[in-house]
Amino acid sequence: MGAAEIANRLKVTRQRAYQITSRRDFPEPIAHLAMGQVWETEDVDAWIREKRPHLDDADEA
Repeated sequence: MGAAEIANRLKVTRQRAYQITSRRDFPEPIAHLAMGQVWETEDVDAWIREKRPHLDDADEA
């Protein structure tokens, strides 16, 4: 999952997603590619369940 997908999942701008992914408590990226960093979807989903549970609930409705 790249920054654009994370921004979409968190319902924030891509710039805000970059700020969030820079936080110490955000999962480490699994790769650093020319297009940017990428994260394991399961890691991002687990972070959202813990830190932004209202977003996790919204996806299930």
